[in-house]
Amino acid sequence: MKLAARRVTNCALSLLLAALFLAAGLARADTAATVAQAQQRAKAVTQVVLGIFSYARWPVEPSPLRLCLVGPTEYADDLIKGHLQESGQPLQVRRLLATESQVAQACDALYIGRLDQGQRDRLFERISGHPVLSISEADDPCTVGSLFCLRVSDRQVAFEVNLDSVARSGVRIHPSVLQLSQRRAVQP
Repeated sequence: MKLAARRVTNCALSLLLAALFLAAGLARADTAATVAQAQQRAKAVTQVVLGIFSYARWPVEPSPLRLCLVGPTEYADDLIKGHLQESGQPLQVRRLLATESQVAQACDALYIGRLDQGQRDRLFERISGHPVLSISEADDPCTVGSLFCLRVSDRQVAFEVNLDSVARSGVRIHPSVLQLSQRRAVQP
């Protein structure tokens, strides 16, 4: 009788372990798919950001273009790798704290992640009057501060343009980008 009970317990334990291994395998597969989607979105965001840069003209063309990532970002992983712009000019990428006082002197462009409203306000005060192109990644209503606001979804990456911020930025943006903001969507 004890032998039969031990066999049942061993069998149940084996089934439980098999179920756990199967669940762990499915979780890994699901995680791998999620990671692949995130990488695809990051590449699509990079393509859009580099496209925006190709339509921008600074009073003095920066070489290399200094892109600063500010705040926690979700889609900037591919940007960090460094790229050449469509013009062939190098892109220098680095992270800065939102509290960096010399942001306007250290950056030609900002890629802004999640910041609270006070941090955003202070950041935009620091770059006011300087030719700095700003792109917001977070769910920004695109009404104050940023020149461009990304709209990232599982199916596409699009952007909005804040015309008032563009006019005050000192960076000239080709009018074609306005048409692109209404149509352009890059598939991740």
